[in-house]
Amino acid sequence: MVISRKSIGMRMFINLKYILLIMLVVFIFCGYAAAAEPIGGAMKISSPAFKHNENIPAKYTCEGEDISPELIIENIPAGAKSLALIVDDPDAPAGVWVHWVVFDMPVNGRIPENSVPGKLGITNSSSEGYNGPCPPSGTHRYFFKVYALDTLLNLKEGTSKGQLEKTMEGHILDNAELIGLYKRMKL
Repeated sequence: MVISRKSIGMRMFINLKYILLIMLVVFIFCGYAAAAEPIGGAMKISSPAFKHNENIPAKYTCEGEDISPELIIENIPAGAKSLALIVDDPDAPAGVWVHWVVFDMPVNGRIPENSVPGKLGITNSSSEGYNGPCPPSGTHRYFFKVYALDTLLNLKEGTSKGQLEKTMEGHILDNAELIGLYKRMKL
């Protein structure tokens, strides 16, 4: 069987056409999929005091005033009835250390500095309220996690992080987190 250059060229041209057609279909599909995703829409948490994955100023730690930083919450889902906030340190030597537990907070986009924005849960320091970063050594990460809930939880003050997380199950509409870093200046 003799195959001419013309037939080889024709086959390559046809194969190239199919490849281009498949690529076009993939690009069109990806374009429709991207357009179907909501623009914005995901809840966000930030602070004017520090940026994500950057250092928390000493003012908000055990080496400063030990007050809570201002937090800004954006894109809260329309059906949210309350917010909850957990601040913890997964780098603590004894395991995750809880620094702040707040729930049944009003649905607004701002938690003012040094405020009590809702009902207070218990921290690992056996106290209610904000306990700022105070790592025993090295740089630790502090996760500020906010949850938009479809209900008020009506838990008692002094609730633990674990109890809060269990009660929130099935009620979380969206969540966001902000990570701050801190290393003590004096040990």
